[in-house]
Amino acid sequence: MPHMKLQRGGSADLVALDGDRVSLRSTEAFAPGAPLAGHLETTSLVRVKVHRSRKQGDAFLVEGRLVDATRRLREELSALLVSSAGGSSGDAGSP
Repeated sequence: MPHMKLQRGGSADLVALDGDRVSLRSTEAFAPGAPLAGHLETTSLVRVKVHRSRKQGDAFLVEGRLVDATRRLREELSALLVSSAGGSSGDAGSP
């Protein structure tokens, strides 16, 4: 899974992408409407407006919408999801 370092501390893994909607598995919880920002290992900045966050095991499933995402960033996220799934499009959605 594509790994992100969150700006406010902690980390998150991108688990699904569908257009501008994203799901992340995060070490931190976020309130609805809160901004989430982090850098991918490629140093690209990912910004998300959080819709919901719920506990899942020892982490949180955070769902939201990409903010100010360029086509290049969406393509990068989609490619990272596909490569992390071992070539299977799984949760990557359709670009």
